[in-house]
Amino acid sequence: MASRFSRFWPFGGKSREEVDPSDNRYFALQEPYGADWDDEGDDDVVYRSGTPTPDYDAWDSRLDQVDRKAADLERRKQSWWQPRYWKQRRKRWWAVRTLAAIFALLIAIVAWLAITAPLSKSLEPIAAPQITLLAADGTPIARNGAITDEPIDLKALPDHVVESFIAIEDRRFFTHWGVDPRGIARAMWTGVGGGSTITQQLAKNSFLTPERSLSRKAREMLIAFWLETWLTKEEILERYLSNVYFGDNVYGLRAASLHYFYRKPENLKPEQAAMLAGLVQAPSRYAPTRHYDRAEKRMQLVVKSMVAAGYLTQAEADAMPNPVIDARAKNDVPTGTYFADWALPEVRKLSDSGYASQTYTTTLDSRLQSIARRVTGSAKLGNAQVALVAMRPDGEVVAMIGGKDYAKSPFNRATQAKRQPGSTFKLFVYLAALEAGMQPDDPVDNTEITAGSYRPQNYRGNYSDTLTLEQAFAQSSNVAAVRLFNQLGDEAVRNTARDLGLDSALPAGDPSVALGSSTVTLLELTAAYAGIAANSFPVEPRAFEAEEEGWFDWLWSSSGSLPGSVHDDLEQMLRAAVNNGTGRAAMLSGPNYGKTGTTQNNRDALFVGYAGEGENELVVGVWVGNDDNTPLDGVTGGGLPARIWRDFMRQALGAPERTRPTPKANPSGPVQPQDVPDLEDIPIGENGTRLRIRDGEGVTLETEIEGVPIDIRLDEDGLNIDTPD
Repeated sequence: MASRFSRFWPFGGKSREEVDPSDNRYFALQEPYGADWDDEGDDDVVYRSGTPTPDYDAWDSRLDQVDRKAADLERRKQSWWQPRYWKQRRKRWWAVRTLAAIFALLIAIVAWLAITAPLSKSLEPIAAPQITLLAADGTPIARNGAITDEPIDLKALPDHVVESFIAIEDRRFFTHWGVDPRGIARAMWTGVGGGSTITQQLAKNSFLTPERSLSRKAREMLIAFWLETWLTKEEILERYLSNVYFGDNVYGLRAASLHYFYRKPENLKPEQAAMLAGLVQAPSRYAPTRHYDRAEKRMQLVVKSMVAAGYLTQAEADAMPNPVIDARAKNDVPTGTYFADWALPEVRKLSDSGYASQTYTTTLDSRLQSIARRVTGSAKLGNAQVALVAMRPDGEVVAMIGGKDYAKSPFNRATQAKRQPGSTFKLFVYLAALEAGMQPDDPVDNTEITAGSYRPQNYRGNYSDTLTLEQAFAQSSNVAAVRLFNQLGDEAVRNTARDLGLDSALPAGDPSVALGSSTVTLLELTAAYAGIAANSFPVEPRAFEAEEEGWFDWLWSSSGSLPGSVHDDLEQMLRAAVNNGTGRAAMLSGPNYGKTGTTQNNRDALFVGYAGEGENELVVGVWVGNDDNTPLDGVTGGGLPARIWRDFMRQALGAPERTRPTPKANPSGPVQPQDVPDLEDIPIGENGTRLRIRDGEGVTLETEIEGVPIDIRLDEDGLNIDTPD
């Protein structure tokens, strides 16, 4: 400590007594109190410390404080990137912070991997297993999904099977930690093998998308390290071989060996294993069922890799023959139909996530589906499209046509296309009127609307002072429907539609909704009519039988129904629309109920209705229109759609064609016109032509000319010719 103080003593190590008094190189900063240095009595000098000698420890302490403050001031003047800035305590402080950040990052990565890459997911099939849909009678109607089979057991496989995949896909699999820099470099240099290890391929197949990007590659490597940490090499290889794609819609080694060679993987020959191993790089390109020459060349490359890896000798490689393909599986069932495409998403929810193929029985009726295909196929559609949905009143769909040709256009116009329903929507307007207390014979104004911003017109400008509610519905009066809509309020009509199961948007305060200006699907609209047929709503369309409802489900059921009188009145009006109104072309020999619909400029033409009794009752909706929403050429809801509906129902229900009744003789005298039943409906021929006689309405001849329904009426006003909307 005295060394620091000696810097202020100019005479080196000499003491005061040894210094020459004449040497005056020392200049005191302050004269000591009392005598000079050479005065007598120097021994009496007292320092501030209270001692006759200097306190070197105190001086050292003060100098240390000065050094620390000077260093601190100097450090503040330095920039953070200079090495001197990190010296001493701040260096330790930042080191602690860095270690803490690294630790937090590791925890975050582990948490992310645990959530996004659970190890159990690598045990699941990477493609949805094959599902076969059957019609109600057991007839296969569609088969969709991947061909998979049970996972393989690595211990049960012959060595040459495992060696084939290791040699061509990841030669250093058993020595690397999930990522192989040497393998990547070799693949880039030689073009043989892939840059990704088997672990990386498992990570990509099980957890990631096929996206090609650096970020995806980084995630792939991270997950590969994660898998290597928690799984053994054997477990990784088993999961990889159980899921990898081999072409021909086949996933997994077991399914591939059965598909291509009709042989279990435990019994594969060396040449068969080599060919299968070669398919993994480009399965569709090398599939031997279609490109055997490519698969054979790729197999030779696998064999060379096995020789280079020491798994085969050159003599063994030269003696290896080309395998013979033995593909016995035949798929003569379509992968999709309009009905199957609609049903599959629902069945995927019901199926488990295992590897086994599954079979489900649907509600589709093969006979009714054939009738629907035949009827729509024979209709004179021109360039227009057609859709048909047939269901039971409880919602079980038994037939579905989504277009003219599924192969050309799989877009389902019955379930996916949202089109305007036209006058078929009037069902909800008139039902709301009946629920409000109106009766079918109550009058409604049928004069032209001349005031207000919305002024719809009747078809062909047919107006009258009044019509009954039933007549207005049967004749599809537009002005009557809009007046009822305004009278009842849009909320009442929209609530009625919602109660019956319409989920599509219904704009509030828009009177054009009464005429079907909002858009719905045909399936949705048909289900609403099914609710009327069953008098239980809403009806949920379904492709599979519903589970039997328990008492608890029944207790909490939210289904509604109409009062008996209201339901009877509505069916009376629906029947009038077919028998006496715009839907006459759809008339059957038995009870029939329905409504036509034609949208503005004939862009959509519909007929929806139901007929039959008991288990045979069917609710059917038919739509005709163009995909580009252009107008149809003279097609209305009461024309082609009504005839398609009629033809389908006649064949589906087994209804006989209407024939001219044979009058019975009256013993009291000659046969009189009164002997004809009701004197109102006289069939003429077998093409649906009939003569109708009504009091006050004269005589009406109902027939068809080139498929268009025509009414020729003779009354007191003369001869009139009408066509339905």
